[in-house]
Amino acid sequence: MTTRLEPRDLAPDFTLMSDTGVEVTLSALRGRKVIVYFYPAAMTPGCTKQACDFTDSIDSLRAQGFEVLGVSPDRPEKLARFRERDGLTITLLSDPDKRVMDAYGVFGEKKMYGKTVQGVIRSTFVVAEDGSVELAQYNVKATDHVAKLKKDLGLVS
Repeated sequence: MTTRLEPRDLAPDFTLMSDTGVEVTLSALRGRKVIVYFYPAAMTPGCTKQACDFTDSIDSLRAQGFEVLGVSPDRPEKLARFRERDGLTITLLSDPDKRVMDAYGVFGEKKMYGKTVQGVIRSTFVVAEDGSVELAQYNVKATDHVAKLKKDLGLVS
C-alpha cells in the first residue's frame, strides 16, 4: 500500500470520469475547497448511507465553499444508476484501475468481518484551495461521517 497522506502534503492530482460521462480534474478546482471521499462500492448499504448524507449536506457544504467528489472503483454506468436510484446530487467518480486510490493510500489490506482482505479503505480528504491536504481521515465510518467531518472542520450546519 502507498504511504498515507498527511496534512500539508500536496494532494495527488487526478482526472476521472464521472457518472455523467464528464471528466473531472482535481487541479481544475484549485481556488476551492474540495472534499474527496473514497468508498468501496456503489449501491451497498454503508456506501449508500454515506452518499446520501453528503447529498443531504451538499447545500450547506457548498455555502461554506466546499465541493464534494465521491470516488469508487465502480464504472460510470453503475455510478449513474446509483445517482438515479438514490437521488444523489454529489459528483461521483470512477477509478476502476484504482490508480487514484493507490496515490491516496486508500487501497490495501483492511479487516472485513474479522478477515484481512484487499479493498478500498473508506477514507476522506479535505483539499485546500492551494491543492494541499488540509485533513486526511482513513478508516472512517459510513454512518454519521458527514456530521463528524463538519464538526472536525468547525463548520456550522
